[in-house]
Amino acid sequence: MSLPTKHMLSQGRVVASLGGTAFSALLQRAGLASTTPATVPSQEIVTTIPPLPAELVRDYLRNVGGDANAYRKTIPPHLFPQWGFPLAAKTLKGIPYPLMKVLNGGCRLEIHAPLPAGEKLTVRARLEDIDDNGSRAVLHQRVVTGTAKVPEALVAHMYAIVPVEKPAAKGEKTNGKSTGPARPRKESPRVPTTAREIAFWRLAPDAGLAFAMLTGDFNPVHWVKPYARAFGFKSTILHGFATMARAYEGLSRYLYAGAVDRLKTFDVKFTRPLVLPARVGLYVDGHHCFVGDAPGGPAYLVGTFEEN
Repeated sequence: MSLPTKHMLSQGRVVASLGGTAFSALLQRAGLASTTPATVPSQEIVTTIPPLPAELVRDYLRNVGGDANAYRKTIPPHLFPQWGFPLAAKTLKGIPYPLMKVLNGGCRLEIHAPLPAGEKLTVRARLEDIDDNGSRAVLHQRVVTGTAKVPEALVAHMYAIVPVEKPAAKGEKTNGKSTGPARPRKESPRVPTTAREIAFWRLAPDAGLAFAMLTGDFNPVHWVKPYARAFGFKSTILHGFATMARAYEGLSRYLYAGAVDRLKTFDVKFTRPLVLPARVGLYVDGHHCFVGDAPGGPAYLVGTFEEN
């Protein structure tokens, strides 16, 4: 499939917001930006967005394995980062954490009503909570999308993880010297051997770039190989939200026979980077789902879901 370059002009708001966050992070690193203690919940930021281009929604669905015919009058809830990122980025302004190191930890979607296509949407965002345990901070952001009739049609909870610098603990190395017994390393989640595969995808080397063109998330780690390698990855990695969208559509298509309105909640964690290219499967075990290479193998996404 050719790259969806024609949609890049629709990504101005997202690109501008992410660029502003990156610039603030650079100022922060240089000591030129002022930081303030975060007050949570923060003040809510509200805006109204125009209808999304129908062609953009259609090509996005094609990219993540969805059926555009199933969304003739609605837009997929997992597309919310396309309009939610600009507001979510503003909720982090001035917080005292290294924004250049932010990782996408996971997301919970609560679908109360379909989002109508061709209508303006009201979006509200705020920084809900900060869980700082001294070694990492989890930034909980809440993005609500709705209409005048259903103000909270979609509630998305995003969890960004930021490492927090602290003095070396006992067992860690300082200047190359050990200070005592090391703490055991936490094992990454795996796909249960009892899980069954209901779908699989072959992801091309440029899958990250294609998703960026459709959503505006042009973080170079997803499409510039030297940049990804500089961060310790073998190659570019797929967006967490791209993995989530594929899993959502996989459940709708293969578990619910194409009914895209069956899912009521979808709660996922991104547990390890999905390096491109790749062949991965979607596995289910009861109301738990996993994206991974095989049963018993490591999982890139673990999640739970509820249906209507």
